[in-house]
Order: sequence, then structure tokens, then C-alpha cells
Amino acid sequence: MTRYDPQRHHRRSIRLKEYDYTQPGAYFITICTHGRAPLFGDVVDGEMRLNEMGEIVRVEWFKTVQLRPYVVLHEDEFVVMPNHIHGIIWIVDDVGATHHTPHHLYNSPKPDGGEP
Repeated sequence: MTRYDPQRHHRRSIRLKEYDYTQPGAYFITICTHGRAPLFGDVVDGEMRLNEMGEIVRVEWFKTVQLRPYVVLHEDEFVVMPNHIHGIIWIVDDVGATHHTPHHLYNSPKPDGGEP
């Protein structure tokens, strides 16, 4: 397993600087396990077989609509893989939040001290 090295691993946000992510729209989400550990099951003969943790992830993903009435999720727009998930979240109504991302988060220096 490769450890995070800020001198070699430079993550940059792909978020649009001026976009309000609380507004209605479809948002593609990917979430990876720590260290990309295969915690959610295995691919066997080209088919994903969820283990207990994978089943929990799946159930919790779809509980989102119970907790957030402004969200719609579709079964065919979500997948659990051994070490990550992909899904599309549809925000269909006003989230009811005001969103302001501090300007400095988009212009923070690289870990090596260079310009963003």
C-alpha cells in the first residue's frame, strides 16, 4: 500500500469555483475506502458480490432519501465496488442551505509551497 506523500500526491479540487452545489441538479459521486482497501466484497465471474459491509453501504446510500427530502436516488444509478462506490444524487428541490466556499480554499498553495 502506498502511503500519502504530500510531495508526490497533489490533489486539486475539480469543483467549479463559482458553482453553488446546493442548487438542484444531478451530481456524480465517487467515494473510496481508506487506502482503497477492498472492504465491500469481491468481483466473482464479472459480478460484484457484496459482503456484509457492502450491503450496509448500499442500504445507507438509499436511506439518504429518508433523511433528505430534496434528494432523489435511482437503483440503476448506484454501484458498490470492492473499494469504492459510484452514484448519482439528484437534488430536486431547494436544499434550504446557504452555501459559501471561502475563496482561500480554491487558491490554497500546493503542498510544496508552489502556486495553485
